[in-house]
Amino acid sequence: MAVEVGSNAPDFTLNDYNKQPVTLSDFRGDKPVLLVFYPFAFSGICQGELCQLRDEFADYDGKGVQVIGVSVDTPFSLKAWAEQQGYQFPLLSDFWPHGEVAKEYGVFNEKAGLAVRGTFLIDTDGVVRYAEVNEPGQARDQQAWKKAIADLAA
Repeated sequence: MAVEVGSNAPDFTLNDYNKQPVTLSDFRGDKPVLLVFYPFAFSGICQGELCQLRDEFADYDGKGVQVIGVSVDTPFSLKAWAEQQGYQFPLLSDFWPHGEVAKEYGVFNEKAGLAVRGTFLIDTDGVVRYAEVNEPGQARDQQAWKKAIADLAA
């Protein structure tokens, strides 16, 4: 079961594609976090979603929101993908222990060994204010994220 709106976001530390640790709770008191789980780097729907985030990054950054992508890919593949696509937000590797953070958020598909498309908006107190989990093959509607961010600022 996925983490629900109103609950405390499970804290974690994962390495980014430069093997630098990123800890969710480091953003508490500073900025909200849009946590975007996706199945795999270089896959069609995931690339479309993250490229839209890249292209509309100012909509998030301008509102002080930290965007973070998470998948079970290795840091090496994430680095190659980020450089190829020009992503300006961190991509974190939930590779080992395999999918551990995705499991904590309830978005890990055991049979396929990947994170499904889960999106969580976490406020500056570490509370989940928006949560959405999409079925495999179903792209996300990022307008819902933007509305949740606007509601957070209201």
